[in-house]
Amino acid sequence: MAHQHGLRVYYEDTDLAGIVYYANYLKFIERARTEWVASLGIDQMALKAAEGIVFAVRRVEADFLRPARFGDDLVVETVLKGLGGARLVLDQTITRGGERLFLAQVTLVCLTEDGHAARLPAGLRARLSGPLH
Repeated sequence: MAHQHGLRVYYEDTDLAGIVYYANYLKFIERARTEWVASLGIDQMALKAAEGIVFAVRRVEADFLRPARFGDDLVVETVLKGLGGARLVLDQTITRGGERLFLAQVTLVCLTEDGHAARLPAGLRARLSGPLH
Protein backbone atom coordinates (compact mmCIF):
# COMPACT_ATOMS: atom_id res chain seq x y z
CA MET A 1 0.00 0.00 0.00
CA ALA A 2 1.10 3.56 -0.65
CA HIS A 3 1.42 6.35 1.89
CA GLN A 4 0.71 9.87 0.64
CA HIS A 5 2.07 13.09 2.09
CA GLY A 6 0.97 16.49 0.77
CA LEU A 7 3.10 19.61 0.75
CA ARG A 8 3.21 23.05 -0.79
CA VAL A 9 6.25 24.55 -2.52
CA TYR A 10 7.39 27.69 -0.71
CA TYR A 11 9.52 30.49 -2.10
CA GLU A 12 12.46 29.22 -0.01
CA ASP A 13 12.31 25.91 -1.94
CA THR A 14 12.95 27.56 -5.31
CA ASP A 15 15.73 29.12 -7.33
CA LEU A 16 15.66 32.53 -9.06
CA ALA A 17 13.38 31.15 -11.79
CA GLY A 18 10.78 29.99 -9.24
CA ILE A 19 11.61 26.33 -9.92
CA VAL A 20 12.24 23.91 -7.05
CA TYR A 21 15.98 23.60 -6.45
CA TYR A 22 16.96 19.99 -7.18
CA ALA A 23 18.30 19.17 -3.68
CA ASN A 24 14.96 20.13 -2.12
CA TYR A 25 13.30 17.10 -3.70
CA LEU A 26 15.45 15.02 -1.34
CA LYS A 27 14.09 17.06 1.59
CA PHE A 28 10.55 16.50 0.37
CA ILE A 29 10.96 12.72 0.17
CA GLU A 30 12.71 12.66 3.57
CA ARG A 31 9.72 14.41 5.16
CA ALA A 32 7.38 11.94 3.50
CA ARG A 33 9.41 8.96 4.78
CA THR A 34 9.24 10.40 8.31
CA GLU A 35 5.45 10.73 8.01
CA TRP A 36 5.18 7.19 6.58
CA VAL A 37 7.09 5.73 9.52
CA ALA A 38 4.98 7.73 11.98
CA SER A 39 1.78 6.53 10.26
CA LEU A 40 2.89 2.98 11.07
CA GLY A 41 3.04 3.86 14.76
CA ILE A 42 6.83 3.91 14.88
CA ASP A 43 8.44 6.60 17.04
CA GLN A 44 12.00 6.92 15.72
CA MET A 45 13.29 8.62 18.87
CA ALA A 46 11.79 5.88 21.07
CA LEU A 47 13.27 3.25 18.74
CA LYS A 48 16.70 4.82 19.16
CA ALA A 49 16.31 4.98 22.95
CA ALA A 50 14.91 1.45 23.37
CA GLU A 51 16.72 -0.51 20.66
CA GLY A 52 19.73 1.70 19.95
CA ILE A 53 19.01 1.70 16.22
CA VAL A 54 18.44 4.38 13.60
CA PHE A 55 17.73 4.48 9.87
CA ALA A 56 20.22 5.95 7.41
CA VAL A 57 20.02 6.50 3.68
CA ARG A 58 22.44 4.16 1.90
CA ARG A 59 21.50 4.91 -1.70
CA VAL A 60 19.23 7.19 -3.73
CA GLU A 61 18.51 6.82 -7.42
CA ALA A 62 16.53 9.80 -8.70
CA ASP A 63 14.84 10.94 -11.91
CA PHE A 64 13.85 14.58 -12.31
CA LEU A 65 11.04 14.46 -14.87
CA ARG A 66 9.39 17.91 -14.72
CA PRO A 67 9.94 21.00 -12.59
CA ALA A 68 7.82 21.87 -9.58
CA ARG A 69 7.27 25.59 -9.06
CA PHE A 70 6.60 28.10 -6.33
CA GLY A 71 3.04 27.67 -5.03
CA ASP A 72 2.52 24.13 -6.36
CA ASP A 73 0.67 21.62 -4.20
CA LEU A 74 2.55 18.35 -4.38
CA VAL A 75 1.94 14.80 -3.19
CA VAL A 76 4.78 12.48 -2.21
CA GLU A 77 3.84 8.81 -2.45
CA THR A 78 5.95 6.26 -0.58
CA VAL A 79 5.77 2.53 -1.28
CA LEU A 80 7.81 -0.20 0.41
CA LYS A 81 9.35 -2.30 -2.38
CA GLY A 82 11.72 -4.53 -0.43
CA LEU A 83 12.53 -5.52 3.13
CA GLY A 84 15.77 -7.31 3.97
CA GLY A 85 17.50 -8.24 7.20
CA ALA A 86 18.84 -4.74 7.80
CA ARG A 87 17.55 -2.73 4.83
CA LEU A 88 14.43 -1.30 3.25
CA VAL A 89 13.93 -0.27 -0.35
CA LEU A 90 11.30 2.40 -1.04
CA ASP A 91 9.89 3.88 -4.22
CA GLN A 92 8.95 7.52 -3.82
CA THR A 93 7.10 9.61 -6.38
CA ILE A 94 6.31 13.32 -6.32
CA THR A 95 3.26 14.40 -8.30
CA ARG A 96 1.37 17.60 -9.02
CA GLY A 97 -2.27 17.07 -9.95
CA GLY A 98 -1.50 13.47 -10.88
CA GLU A 99 1.45 14.42 -13.11
CA ARG A 100 4.71 12.70 -12.13
CA LEU A 101 7.51 15.19 -11.51
CA PHE A 102 10.12 13.20 -9.62
CA LEU A 103 10.87 9.51 -9.01
CA ALA A 104 13.30 8.03 -6.52
CA GLN A 105 14.28 4.63 -5.26
CA VAL A 106 15.74 4.93 -1.77
CA THR A 107 17.63 2.25 0.14
CA LEU A 108 17.64 2.68 3.91
CA VAL A 109 19.74 0.66 6.32
CA CYS A 110 19.22 -0.01 9.98
CA LEU A 111 22.29 0.98 12.01
CA THR A 112 23.45 0.91 15.59
CA GLU A 113 24.35 4.26 17.09
CA ASP A 114 28.03 3.54 16.36
CA GLY A 115 27.29 3.04 12.65
CA HIS A 116 27.27 -0.76 12.33
CA ALA A 117 24.54 -2.61 10.45
CA ALA A 118 21.79 -4.02 12.66
CA ARG A 119 18.98 -6.44 11.89
CA LEU A 120 15.50 -5.02 11.99
CA PRO A 121 13.79 -6.14 15.23
CA ALA A 122 10.85 -8.52 14.63
CA GLY A 123 8.25 -6.04 15.92
CA LEU A 124 9.58 -3.29 13.69
CA ARG A 125 9.67 -5.64 10.70
CA ALA A 126 6.02 -6.58 11.31
CA ARG A 127 4.95 -2.91 11.39
CA LEU A 128 6.91 -2.05 8.25
CA SER A 129 5.58 -4.97 6.24
CA GLY A 130 1.99 -4.74 7.52
CA PRO A 131 -0.83 -2.61 6.10
CA LEU A 132 -0.86 1.13 6.69
CA HIS A 133 -2.83 2.40 9.66
